[in-house]
Amino acid sequence: MMNDLDNIKLRRNLTALVEFSRIINSSTDLDFIINNILLTCMGKFLATKGLFALNTDGVLKIQASKGIPVELIKQFPQTGVTKDMFDNKELKTFLGLGELCVSEKITASGKLLGAICLGEKLNDTPYSDDDREFLRTILNISSTAIQNSIVINELKNVNRILDTRLHRLNSLFELSKEFALFSESSKVARLLVYSVIGQLFVSKFAVITFNGPSPEILESKIDNDELIKIINSRDLRSLESAITGDGILRKYNELEKLNIELVVPMQIQGETKGLIFLGKRINNQSYSDADIEYVYAVGSLAIIALENKRLFQEELEKKKLEDELELARDIQKNLLPHSIPKLKNFDISALNVSSRQVGGDYYDIIKLDENNLCVAIADVSGKGVPASLLMANLQAFLKTICRHGMAIDEATGLINDLITENTSDGRFITFFWGIINDEGKKFTYVNAGHNQPLLIRDGNITKLDKGGIILGVVKTFSPYISDEINLKENDTIIMFTDGVSEAMNKYGEEFSDKLLEEIAVKAADKSSEKILDEIRREVIDFTSGAVQSDDITIMVIKVK
Repeated sequence: MMNDLDNIKLRRNLTALVEFSRIINSSTDLDFIINNILLTCMGKFLATKGLFALNTDGVLKIQASKGIPVELIKQFPQTGVTKDMFDNKELKTFLGLGELCVSEKITASGKLLGAICLGEKLNDTPYSDDDREFLRTILNISSTAIQNSIVINELKNVNRILDTRLHRLNSLFELSKEFALFSESSKVARLLVYSVIGQLFVSKFAVITFNGPSPEILESKIDNDELIKIINSRDLRSLESAITGDGILRKYNELEKLNIELVVPMQIQGETKGLIFLGKRINNQSYSDADIEYVYAVGSLAIIALENKRLFQEELEKKKLEDELELARDIQKNLLPHSIPKLKNFDISALNVSSRQVGGDYYDIIKLDENNLCVAIADVSGKGVPASLLMANLQAFLKTICRHGMAIDEATGLINDLITENTSDGRFITFFWGIINDEGKKFTYVNAGHNQPLLIRDGNITKLDKGGIILGVVKTFSPYISDEINLKENDTIIMFTDGVSEAMNKYGEEFSDKLLEEIAVKAADKSSEKILDEIRREVIDFTSGAVQSDDITIMVIKVK
């Protein structure tokens, strides 16, 4: 049975335990709890020294110590937290050097939270079994407070992270609206920089975009020449993910020399359109995953804003060009004959369809006098605006020469000389023209390298090939040859450009001269308009489903 002294001692221990429990459970501050545990244990057993080690990510780390030299604390081994951790040779050596003779584990819900180690007592008495049992009781009481403190601290940390993320999300939302307001890339870059500096406390930075062969620096507090040199010499233009810390030091030591600690690509649909360079943070903290995600997000908003502005500007330029081309098309249409003169013995129809808004095909019908009519067809090499401008030159020359009454062969030589003086880059014109004499049913022509028109008479085809070289290559060195044809009733002349004979279907097959000739012969007994419609319909049917690859021009002359 316990005597009175034992009862008094027991009551004192129970009172001490109750007071100890009240104190350590009154706070969630882990350092406060650990220091109280260590001091209580050392005070209870009159220990000369002691330490408290906490399980930190599976490794024991000293959180508090008393009476142990700092030099020795630095030698504490990185011991894994296991059931037999006190059998670890390095830990045993450390405990021996520190003269720590008692060690106990702290557990809660089957999980090892850490350990406490105490040195010898001041009175040099050994630790009794009761002492060890009382120490375990203190630690059992402490385990709940330690675990609660760890959980609460983790929750606080999670809440802090959530608050930061929420704040950053709000910032991103506001930034997305502000980025949309700026039309200048410099202002977008400045907003990007200010938002990153404000959140991450960075003093050194640079924002680079790739819109051409050379990087463009929008904002920078770094040596620009060195930075451009590094970008051009390394594979940073194709960087797909952020690089930071050791990655920069290991792979891009040139950036480390510029004190760059983080590089984040600005991407659109997986393509890197720019880079954000950040130096060390003013608070000396390293960049966390959340920090990098934030820079990514801001960079994405910025590059999308810049890309939208670029695309919008391109669309404006495109619209302006389309408007100008539409105007050019109207002008070009006005250059073509508005109407075809009526002749007593001839029926004429013509068609021009550009593959683009403006083209290089040309036909003209010019009334010379009451009995004579000039007809012409031409194809300028290439397409679009350059071809249309050369075509306009040809028309101007032709109309001017027609007024002077020159012989058609000599006039062709003069036209070639004028065109040659006004062409460059290897451009040329295939040209066919002739004079219709209405009264005498005569046709005098010159072919300057053009697709040979078809003269259909009684189901037979004669190709009109007399002439000379194409226009615009060299000045006339050999006279052009003209030919005069006496036409008969029902004769048909079909003039065309290669946009007809070389029209492509979706299988890459050409319409061909042979097919054109077959269609022309079958339709030759019809009127000029019906012959034209027949050829056009056949070309459209043949090329159905394919994009028109060239300008199409046809003129049909039918002798009444």
